[in-house]
This record gives sequence, C-alpha cells and structure tokens, in this order.
Amino acid sequence: MSLTMNKLEMTAYLAEIFPQVCQDFNIDALDMDGITMRLMVAARHLRPGGTVSGPSMFALADVSVYAMILSRLGPKALAVTTSSSMDFLRKPEGDNDIIARGQLLKLGRSLVVGDVLMFPAGGDKPLARATMTYSIPPNKIA
Repeated sequence: MSLTMNKLEMTAYLAEIFPQVCQDFNIDALDMDGITMRLMVAARHLRPGGTVSGPSMFALADVSVYAMILSRLGPKALAVTTSSSMDFLRKPEGDNDIIARGQLLKLGRSLVVGDVLMFPAGGDKPLARATMTYSIPPNKIA
C-alpha cells in the first residue's frame, strides 16, 4: 500500500473539511512511516495557568491519526473515532508549539489503531501519549 494523499494534498483537504480548525495544525511530514503534525499554540489553546489544554492536545492526536488514515485510504473515507486513551506525562508550556509524531499500528478492514507521542517543539521529552482507534465504514479498503 502507498499513500493516496501527500502532505500538500492532505493539508488542502483538511482545510476544506475542517476550516474551523485548520489554522491550528500544520503537517510537518507525512509518509508511510507516519506523520509529524504541529499544534500551533495560541491563546485559545491555553487553560488557566498558561499551559496547553488537554482538549487541544486531544485534538492534535485525533487529527494526526485521522490524517494518517486518509493518507492511505483517500479523501472519501468516513473514518470515525471509536476509542481513545491519553496519558499526560509533563506540563505543556503555553509558549511553545506541540509536535505530534504518529504512526499507525494497525490498518485493518474495519478498525485502525494509531499511536501518537507529543513533544514540545525543539524538545525530546514526551508531553503526552495517545492511542486512537477508528472505525472504517464497510467496503472502504480495497
């Protein structure tokens, strides 16, 4: 299997289907090994105390896995999140972007499982880890 959408095509597609949040994320890299996606942290992503909110980090993990799935199945796949688990490991400072590095662990006929590690931009200690499971509608994988 190869990619059906590259980084530029995926960026354009996400802007089309999610115009309300496309300014929050940037795809730094996308290939068969996985994705590197950036949450461009802004004031709207912060919780009291100046740290990045959990919902913002969840969105980064969720969009990262969704983009990896679409990059393999194409822009018509109607994948939906069915399960998620997130471990918050360190305080995410609000003055730095967050980088997600994701990979697909399983791409099956009906379920996809992805894993995402999140780091502060320029840092090497993970802030959070998420595992996401998506359901694929029938007949979407050849």
